Amino acid sequence: MGWWQIGTDTLAGSGFLLSPLAETVASLKTLHAGAATHPGERDWLARHLPAYRERLAAEPLDALLVRAAIGPTWNADFLTPTPLGDRERSFEEEVGAVRATGRADAVDQLAVAIGGPVPEPLRSARDLPERLAGVLGWVWRETVRPEWARRRRILEADVVARTALLSRGGWASALDELCPGKMRWLGDGRLQVNTRDYPPRSVDKGRLLLVPVTPATGWVSWEDTERYAIVYPCSGVLADAAGPAAPEALGALLGPARAGVLVRLGSPLSTSQLVALTGQGLGSVGRHLKVLLDAGLVRRGRAGRSVLYAWTEAGAVLVAAQGGPRPGAPRGGGRLTAP
Repeated sequence: MGWWQIGTDTLAGSGFLLSPLAETVASLKTLHAGAATHPGERDWLARHLPAYRERLAAEPLDALLVRAAIGPTWNADFLTPTPLGDRERSFEEEVGAVRATGRADAVDQLAVAIGGPVPEPLRSARDLPERLAGVLGWVWRETVRPEWARRRRILEADVVARTALLSRGGWASALDELCPGKMRWLGDGRLQVNTRDYPPRSVDKGRLLLVPVTPATGWVSWEDTERYAIVYPCSGVLADAAGPAAPEALGALLGPARAGVLVRLGSPLSTSQLVALTGQGLGSVGRHLKVLLDAGLVRRGRAGRSVLYAWTEAGAVLVAAQGGPRPGAPRGGGRLTAP
């Protein structure tokens, strides 16, 4: 497995950062895969995948470049530059780092991503960084920027929830839940960043940036020993952006905010995931859950380290009776087990 040895000074200077470029790269990876992982992403993919494929069909060299840059185990570094981290930057500012890559460096990085020689005509092309920046610019303009305000709200809610988790459980708790199944805190300053057989890396200087994205993908990157980034899928990827609508009658009965929490619990979700999905504050979600628990409408259980909430039979019947989603197979989240 690949793991980082993270020093205390690095953790002390760490923080969350939103990145329009990282969101765009994650969206490009989704378009490249052509497969969605949650309902909201499915709708987005259906709207944009035909135009994306048409765009690449018109530029075969761009299509070949994207396939090479998104390698089976490694991304070409100039596709995923590490954010500067001093402040949030615009997409146009961030994509400048892609354009600034030297031609020879770009070819070398593609060879690492491919895991072998770079094929023609990529090897002799003189404008690979500019071409990749052009593809990313198209993805940003056509598929991300029109809904950036909505995505940003989901990302900000995720940061709020994880900051609260950090304040309660420290960095070990916050890092352990970023990418379940791939990333975990090993103790003694060691963070497993993936399941690949890569050599350990010392991260005892510089700054660690945690960058959420809404597509269900992630990666790590670094710039010398100055900056390191973990790009991770935020909690909002578990459902479509708006989530199921709370029926008006249910909102009148429970209050709109509490009803909004209840209708999302057809599949198990944690408090932090509910914060990200509803946009409500951590304290508000916690109070709503307590009322719903006391009323017997939801139940609480554990999945690993996470505490998850889901409908009881009474909760499912109430939601369905008021015109909300009917009980059925879980749409996401983890399996709810006894506490």
